Amino acid sequence: MRATWAEVDLGRLRHNVRALRGCLASGAGLMAVVKADGYGHGALSAARAALEAGAAALGVALLEEGQALRRAGVTARILVMGWTPAARAADVVEADLDQAVFDTDDARAFAAAARVARRKVRLHAKVDTGMGRLGWSAREPASQAAAVDAVTNVARLDGVELAGIFTHFAGADEPILDGARRQLAAFRAVLQGLEAAGVQPGWRHCANTAAILRLPEAHFDLCRAGIGMYGYVPSLHVPDPGLAPVLSWYTRVAQVRELAPGDAVSYNGTYVAQSRERVATLPVGYADGFPRALTNRGQVLVGGHPAPLRGRVCMDQVIVSLQGEGVVRQGDPVVILGEQGGRAQWAADVADRVGTISYDILCGISPRVPRVYRGA
Repeated sequence: MRATWAEVDLGRLRHNVRALRGCLASGAGLMAVVKADGYGHGALSAARAALEAGAAALGVALLEEGQALRRAGVTARILVMGWTPAARAADVVEADLDQAVFDTDDARAFAAAARVARRKVRLHAKVDTGMGRLGWSAREPASQAAAVDAVTNVARLDGVELAGIFTHFAGADEPILDGARRQLAAFRAVLQGLEAAGVQPGWRHCANTAAILRLPEAHFDLCRAGIGMYGYVPSLHVPDPGLAPVLSWYTRVAQVRELAPGDAVSYNGTYVAQSRERVATLPVGYADGFPRALTNRGQVLVGGHPAPLRGRVCMDQVIVSLQGEGVVRQGDPVVILGEQGGRAQWAADVADRVGTISYDILCGISPRVPRVYRGA
């Protein structure tokens, strides 16, 4: 196996799913979001572990992600939360996927494909209550009424089962929840309009990880767990119910060298040694998802000690300073994400250093980094 690899602890993933399910309001189920290859953890393995831990359904972003899970034998309900072009409607029906819709013409195309196949297609109507991304606009009373009319028309299409209605919070992880509560009120207004119209919308869902942990009144029938399932809360304002990071990332020392005063390191010589300094070259770089923004500011763990980066992150290699690690040799293990010698560094820690979020770090780990699964 390659000297740079990631380990995915499926026992921890199952623990996280159970912990999140324990936070749900009575009667609510949990959708395990496994888009983007399970946030870099491996969609199929993550999906299977989540379902074993009691997840009621799976969420993906793309038709192709849902098809891949079906080909692998996953039979659970799978919702494609992103846009699928109408030209691919027959593929959605063939794969027996739930599909998000926010356009009446698209809904008609899915209905037509279902009639050709002599089946029904399960559609989830998406309404935009404040995210400003996808969905029938539903921020104000006038647009809410229009959204109710649109969803009602979808529900009446021959070949369609209205299997759900949903929205997405823009800021349920923020210090103040006023915006999320406004979105929730708008969503409730749409639900009330559908009830008045005699429309049963199926699964009602809007809670992401942050709302699962902060807004129990938003749990409805189903909650969508993304980053929480992989062991992280979305921000410091979100309480942690005891989640455990699922993915650890390792490499090994390729070479140990000594710099003399004045020696420059890596491209463009952005680091110059001021005194004699031991450094190690590691076989990992930005092509593996190691952020180039960590140049001269990141660190890894070597022998349980922080080893700061020296010079630019290269495509395939980085260089770190060995400051208090004792004897370090070629082949010694190095922690990029994980625990070593009583110290830990996780995706949220790395994200803080470069001004991004844990999702970005995890999803950015390249497919050329082999995944090893524990606790299967």
